[in-house]
Order: sequence, then structure tokens, then C-alpha cells
Amino acid sequence: MASVKFAVIDVNDFLSKKQSSEPELAADWAKLEELYNKKLWHQLTLKVQDMVLLPSLQKNDNLIQLYNNFLTTFENKINPLSLVEIVVHVINQYTNKKDAVAFLEKVEAKVKMNDEALALCKVLQGQIYLEHLNDLDATEKIIEDLEGSLEDADGVTPVHGRFYKLASEYYRVRGPMGRYYRAALRYVGCAGGGAALEPTERRACALRLALAAVLAPDVYELGELLAHPILESLEGTPDAWACELVKAVASGDVVAFEKIRAQAPHQELHQADRQLRQKIAILCLMEMAFNRTSSQRKLTFAEIAREARVPHDEVELLVMKALAEKLIRGHIDQVSQTVHVSWVRARALGRSGAGALAKRLDIWCAAASGAADLLANATPDILTL
Repeated sequence: MASVKFAVIDVNDFLSKKQSSEPELAADWAKLEELYNKKLWHQLTLKVQDMVLLPSLQKNDNLIQLYNNFLTTFENKINPLSLVEIVVHVINQYTNKKDAVAFLEKVEAKVKMNDEALALCKVLQGQIYLEHLNDLDATEKIIEDLEGSLEDADGVTPVHGRFYKLASEYYRVRGPMGRYYRAALRYVGCAGGGAALEPTERRACALRLALAAVLAPDVYELGELLAHPILESLEGTPDAWACELVKAVASGDVVAFEKIRAQAPHQELHQADRQLRQKIAILCLMEMAFNRTSSQRKLTFAEIAREARVPHDEVELLVMKALAEKLIRGHIDQVSQTVHVSWVRARALGRSGAGALAKRLDIWCAAASGAADLLANATPDILTL
């Protein structure tokens, strides 16, 4: 049987040639050689991580050569996540992106014992499938494979931000819009509230989030976005109307919504007219119930029709929709044409909402204290019976 020959890599020869051919980096290549010969793997990893960022090495296939002629000889000594972080820069130099995916699959097999490194490898493959190969099905499979494991992870790892960026870009292309909204909101959260993004990208992301929050038919929780600092990037710009739009929809203010929409340049806001009106009407219903005490949550059809700006004969269907979506709990009295709401889904509250809730808690505490005093005063009489 014929023997299989493997190419032997001469690391010192490779590094010596680099020192002579690239005099401006001679000291760096010499340092790599020194650390390699001393087997100082951690320090060597840190030095490589610095070098892959050098502009002169990020040209042509320099990093691919560095990996094939140097890193492969000690890659098993490198922390798996650090290895993949280095690979992030290497794959950019593959002109054939299918070769880049094949390379990542080989790396994946080498780091499979480390969950974070494995996840990052898959995310990088997903980015190539989505951005370069236009393979949405392959991207979707990677997102589905990773979603559960990353959500179950303890805390936020360095991989989370990259994953949510990939997921948001995928859902932005294929939908549904609700999933895009949730993934994008998590992405900007991992990016320091959007502070790590470039100003132009931050503003564009804020506008997309605002539109998605309004248009997504299954997104009724807009308070988290309203409290998010990324919306500040729209203030004082031609897109400032988007912030006001989110506020109007979140509070179910139909009049304010129509006024803002009339001036908005985005056609999507006009195309989804019926769906949007129903969503705002439901949010208005939730706001009406939330702003009342538990003893006053009997709403008449007439009140709902007036506040939500819906025809009287559509109120019952509106309430049934809210009940079906589990946004409220309660029951409908068709005879008296009233709705009794016993519960409203919890939402992130702004300053005004939190203030109103605090006042109601004060009233409840006072009532509870009064009941306790009444019971204490009546106790002697009860005990003598």
C-alpha cells in the first residue's frame, strides 16, 4: 500500500523569510519566533492577535499564509475561542467564499469541545451564507441550531452580539418582522446600547427598530424600545418623527399616530393600514384597563369605541383579539355591552407610567393600613362575643 506523505512545515524558515522580506515588521516576526521557540503559547497568542490587525497583513492572502505556515503548528495550544477570534480575520482573505466555509468547518472540528468557540464558528459560517452566498436556508439552520443554546447560556458571552446581529440581518431579509425586532433589540443591547456602533449605523438601526416595533403584528411591548438609548440617535434629525410614532402607538393614541403618519415618508406605514389600526386599538384598550384601579375595570363598548376610534360593532371582535393574544384577561358581557378586565400583560413602563403606578400603590397601602386599623379596633369586640 502506498504511503501517505504529509508536508512538513518549517516554522523558523517561514519566519526568517518574513523578517527579510518585510523589514518594517522584522521586529514583530522576530518576536513571534522567540515566543514560539520558548513555547510561550499564551504570550504568542496575544502577539498573533495584535498582528492580525496590522493593515499590511490584512492585504492579499497574508493571513492565510500565516495560518497555514505558522498557526497550524500550535493551534491546539491556543485557547479555542482565541483561535476562532483570529480566524475571523483570516476568512476575510478568501476570495472564494465556499473555501472560507470549508476552512471554518475544519476549524469547527478542532474547537468543538468549547461551546463558545463552536458557536462563533457557526455564526461566521452563517454570515458568509447570508452576505456572500445568499443561502438563506443554510443561514436559518445555523440560527435555529444556536438559538436555544445561547439563550440558555449563563450571562452574555462575546458570541451573543455576533449571533443576534446575524439573526437580525436574516430576519430583516426573510421575516417575520417581530423576530427581526427582538433580535435587533438584543443585538444593540449586546453592543452597549448601540454605543459601540458607528453613528450612521446606529441611526439607521434605530429607525429600523422603530418601524419594526410599530409594524410587527405580534409586538405589543414597545416600552423597552422607548427606554432604550439608541432612540436618542434620532433626536434632532429628519427621522425624529419615528420616536414620536413609537410613543403614539405604545399609548394607543390614534389621533397622534394619524398626525405623525401623514408626515412620515415610509410607505409601509400606509400599506398596513387595517392591521396597524387594530394594533393601536388593542394597545389603547390595554392602556385604558391599566390606568384604572381593579374596582373600575368594567369598560363599556361605547367607551372603548370612543377611545380606540373603532366602530361600535367592531369592539367585541377587538376585545376577543386581545383575549386571544393573551394581552388581557377578563370576560365580555354581551347583554350589557361591557368588558371586565381582570389582568393586563406586564409591560415596561416609562416615567409617567411608573409614577402613576407608584401613586396607586400608595393608595393601596393606605387602604390596607386603614383595614388593619379597623380590624385592630374591632378585635376586642369580636373576642368578647
